[in-house]
Amino acid sequence: MPNKRPPDAPTAPQHDYDRDATALLIVDMINPFDFKGADRLAPKAANAARVIASLRGRMEEAGMPVVYVNDNFGEWHSEKSRLVERALDRCCDVTRIVKPRPDDYFIIKPQFSGFYATNLPVLLPKLGVSRLILTGIATDICILFTAADAHMRDYALWVPEDAVAAEEDERGRWALAIMRESMSAETRPTSALDPAAWINCVSGHKP
Repeated sequence: MPNKRPPDAPTAPQHDYDRDATALLIVDMINPFDFKGADRLAPKAANAARVIASLRGRMEEAGMPVVYVNDNFGEWHSEKSRLVERALDRCCDVTRIVKPRPDDYFIIKPQFSGFYATNLPVLLPKLGVSRLILTGIATDICILFTAADAHMRDYALWVPEDAVAAEEDERGRWALAIMRESMSAETRPTSALDPAAWINCVSGHKP
């Protein structure tokens, strides 16, 4: 029998990216915001979504991959289209702002880290990725866990503080400090740093 494609496999076509590529990861932004605390997180996530939308525009212009890494919200039969439809049905402005495009990659995760039990550890090397711009929600949970796994795999990390959000601002700042101090992550906002400058910096060139 032919091999079946795993349900959380990347849905976009494969591209020939540079072997030293930077990927934009968008975490858990396809979201109905129907959980406890969502009323506090959703407005902050909408602000982050606008920043992410601008970032993705610059990444696309540079020919860099965009990868959505999204929770299955306990629905083990979920797929990209169902997750997007559910979020849009809840009138979610966040999803409208950063709705996936046909050429984006889409990974469904069952736990906090985007690397845990997903195809992400296989996809990124296939794309030649060595640097990650990590965005989305929540700063102190899924972003933090994903950053830790990325750091252990030697990816250079930029977690722009204006492209992530947490329910509690203090916990968000705490998580960013951990990523900055323990994972060597850049956390300056996009207003202070752009992708090209960061890429040059971590590539050993003068920004």
